[in-house]
Amino acid sequence: MALAAFGGIYALASPSSQASADAAQSTQIEQGKKLFSVSCSSCHGLNAQGTNAGPPLIGVGAAAVDFQVGTGRMPAQQPGPQIPQKKVAFSDEEISALAAYVASLGPGPAIPADTSSEGLSDAEIAEGGELFRTNCASCHNVAGKGGALTWGKFAPNLDNTSSRHIYEAMLTGPQQMPVFSDAVITPENKRQIIGYLETLREEPSHGGFALGGLGPVTEGLAAWLVGIAGLVIIAVWIAARTAKGKRA
Repeated sequence: MALAAFGGIYALASPSSQASADAAQSTQIEQGKKLFSVSCSSCHGLNAQGTNAGPPLIGVGAAAVDFQVGTGRMPAQQPGPQIPQKKVAFSDEEISALAAYVASLGPGPAIPADTSSEGLSDAEIAEGGELFRTNCASCHNVAGKGGALTWGKFAPNLDNTSSRHIYEAMLTGPQQMPVFSDAVITPENKRQIIGYLETLREEPSHGGFALGGLGPVTEGLAAWLVGIAGLVIIAVWIAARTAKGKRA
């Protein structure tokens, strides 16, 4: 009798809960559609089919929208070889609505639920460093400080990028970045890479100015420029104090 009663109550309550959830999602999608038509359709088309000014968004998924809009890259201020990060134009609720609308247009990567590096061991963080150096350092450099690419493009500095946005960038491959799907870099490995980057941020620079973490090339160049400038100043100072300099 207890089982029958519990089953009956669940049967009555469950459809109502599901209907409420579907209604809330439908409302969010409708809100996102309105925001999209006002703020995004001029470049991406009224139906997100793309135009000459912007790519199609059907099938990019919610994660791509959350990254691009959540980092302020979209809406873009002006066209260029690469869209830089800037102040975010939408609230978290509006970003979620835009992401829900674009996700409704076609299947694509969802916003990741767990991007935290908490609980990772030192060995796992070291493995994340190895993965980062293998797959990411050629553009972002080993310290995650970013670097120049061709034709005015660049890999951004990752110091101020949140763990969620780093994860989404690997998942969706924004702009010049390749896509590292879960089949290429597993969710656990993504968290390990994030853990490595967060460890770098906390690591003090024992040698003084890090100069982007690029190593002896930039350090040597800086030393050479400072040294030459110092020698020129000393030479001018000595010349100004010679007898000839004083007569002049």
